This record gives sequence, structure tokens and C-alpha cells, in this order.
Amino acid sequence: MVTINLSTLQTLLFTVGPFLIPRLLSYYRTQRAAAQSSPVPIQATPYPVFRSLNILFISAFLALISTLPYFSPENIFAITSSRLQTPNDVLFSRLGLMRPSNTLTESDQRLRPRLASLDARCFYLTYGPDVLMNCPFCVSDEPNTYFYYALPSLLFPHVLHLFALGLATSSRVSGKYGSTWRTTAVILGATFALVDCYSVGTYDSKANARVLRPEDLDLFHWRTRTLRGISICIADAVLALLLWAASTNRIFAVPPNPAERMEAAMKVLESMRGRLGAVGIVRNVVARDKGLRQRGGTYWAREGLVMEEVMADREVVDGMRNALSGRISVSNVEEEARKYADGIVVWQEGEKVG
Repeated sequence: MVTINLSTLQTLLFTVGPFLIPRLLSYYRTQRAAAQSSPVPIQATPYPVFRSLNILFISAFLALISTLPYFSPENIFAITSSRLQTPNDVLFSRLGLMRPSNTLTESDQRLRPRLASLDARCFYLTYGPDVLMNCPFCVSDEPNTYFYYALPSLLFPHVLHLFALGLATSSRVSGKYGSTWRTTAVILGATFALVDCYSVGTYDSKANARVLRPEDLDLFHWRTRTLRGISICIADAVLALLLWAASTNRIFAVPPNPAERMEAAMKVLESMRGRLGAVGIVRNVVARDKGLRQRGGTYWAREGLVMEEVMADREVVDGMRNALSGRISVSNVEEEARKYADGIVVWQEGEKVG
């Protein structure tokens, strides 16, 4: 079976990368140019998207800190600098010297008989100490039994990741912005889980049996833990970036359809009609009230006198003449004013008839 390891991934990256990366950059530039030329303006980050971004940040942060050595199981071959072929007594004697009071712990005592054979030690590097100590049905003659026991622990972080992705892209949390990416997020999380399980299930555990130096051992279990956490962190970061960019109309901007534009225009017209109605009510109240009517008449009389004085000023006349000379056609202005006045009269007559 094909084994997916670091060298295979590097070879694949160096082979596909020169062809894939330029196309991804070209696709990004195309989407960015389309967004900039789109009639949809760039907007601030919507509040529902903030909640999705927080969920993805927490998921990425937890995945990243899970790669720290503090949260990883202990590797006795690494801490004792022992070869895989080191006798059991020598291996645990070295381990005992590193324990408090030079005494092996209860876990060390349980692990000691499980590492008696070379095959068991190979499975230890592949699946970690927990599987080797606690599996009740695993036998070296059936390597798949170790994989079956380890499968739930392999899927557990991916299930949590899928839950975080589903929550971040749900319509209740992110509204319409996250639901667009829901299918993509689920496919991405499921693909990571399948690739992870496939790489563990097809790994050749016996490869370490031929290694003679401790530094050449392939610590597969610890390496895959690190890659798993980093991959989930990168996936969450990429999804958060896409969700933010799409919600702010920086990329993938979709202009509203005619029905949505019509609905928005009708809302604006209804709002303007309400404001005009309110202005009409105010003017009606002013016209009916004697005191307000007198104050209004006094204001406009004074305003007329002030404007006459301003317009009669020689400097204002010269300035207006210089500004309008050769730029504005008086006949065109009069024609536009006539059409505007006719339109108002027709609209008012239509309102009265209605």
C-alpha cells in the first residue's frame, strides 16, 4: 500500500506547487478585481461574522497549542536516547534514572512487558503509548488491531473540528454569510479526517525495525500529532479569512438580484414618502396656528430683506457673474426649472385624484 509520509508530501508539494500556486494567485487577483469593479460596495464586518470568527479562532488556537510538547505523550526512546533494539532491562533502567526517586511509575510498569518484542516497539512509535498499554485485543500478528483501537482517538479531534466548522457556518450563528461556506467547510474537515486515518492505516510500522541510530527513528505518532494540529489551525485560518473577505464584499461579491434591488428601492421611497408626509403635517400645523404663522411670515420677510441686501452687494454680483460666465446656460436652467415645476404640479394633481 502507498505510504504518505513527510518526504512524499514534500515531493508532491514541489511537483504540484509550481503549477498550482500561480493559478491560485491568478484566481485571487481575478476575484479581487471583480470585487473592486462590482457595484456592491465594501462594507464593515457584520456582527454575525464576528461570532463565527471567534469560534474559528478558538478552534485554531486549541489545535495549535495541542502541538506543544507539554500536551504530547512521553516518548521513552527519545528521552533515553535509546535504540529500538535496546534490551528491555537497559531501556527501563535508563528510564528509572530519570524518574523521581529513581523509581519507575505505575505507567512504566504497565508498559514494560508490552515492549518486550521489536514489533511491539514499532507499534509504540506508530500509535503511541496509550494504544500499546490499554488495548485489550491487540496482537503483533494482527497489525490492524492496533489501528482499530486507535481509530476513535484519531477521529476525536476531527469530530471536534467538524463541530466547530458546523457551528461557525450555521445560519443561527453567522446568518447568511456563513451558510454559503457550510458545505465547503464540512468537505474540508471530512477530507482532513480521511487523509489522517489513511496515512496512519497505511503506514509501514516495521520501517523502524531496521533503524540502528536513535536520531534516525521515525517518531510517526508524535509527528502526525503535530501535523494534525497545524493542519486544523491553517484550515480554520483560511476559512476565517474567506468568510471575512466574502462578508465584507472584498471577494466573491454578488450583486443583489432585481427583486432585492426593487425591494430596497421601495423601502427608500416609502421612507421618503413618510418624511414628506411629516413635513406636510408640520406645514399644515404652522399654517393653522396664528402665532406660528406670524413667526413664519416674519422670518421669511426678514430672510427676503437679507438676501436682497446680499445679492445687491457689488462684490457678490461680480463674483456670481464671473462664476457663471460661459459655464451655465440661463435658458437651459429656466427650461429645467419649468420641467421640475410641471412635474410637481402633475404629481400633486395625481395625489388629489387618487
